[in-house]
Amino acid sequence: MSKMKYVVMQLDQQIEFVQLPATHTYQLTALNLRLHKELEKLTAPNVPSLPKAIAECENLDIVNPSYKLHHGLDYINQLEQAFSSINEKAYPLISLLTEIRALQAQLEQWYEEEEELAN
Repeated sequence: MSKMKYVVMQLDQQIEFVQLPATHTYQLTALNLRLHKELEKLTAPNVPSLPKAIAECENLDIVNPSYKLHHGLDYINQLEQAFSSINEKAYPLISLLTEIRALQAQLEQWYEEEEELAN
């Protein structure tokens, strides 16, 4: 199995962890920073709350069961759904959705290849 890394995300006092292939962790962190940079430009009423990436780590042992570990592809799928449902008229979302979907496609391909290698 390939090496995994974790992105630590925080929204207010809530902390979450996203498990990704080590080769894609930086991309999620960079995407998260870009989305936060653009969020304030959105005027739609249904802009999602987005946690901030606050750290990356190679090893993770969650000792408190109230904290969640998200599968990377599940996380990016939820992110894509949240941003594709924004009814924005004043700011083009196409570039943001393109970046989200590009990472989504890369992760889908990565997990498919991993599954093929395991069989």
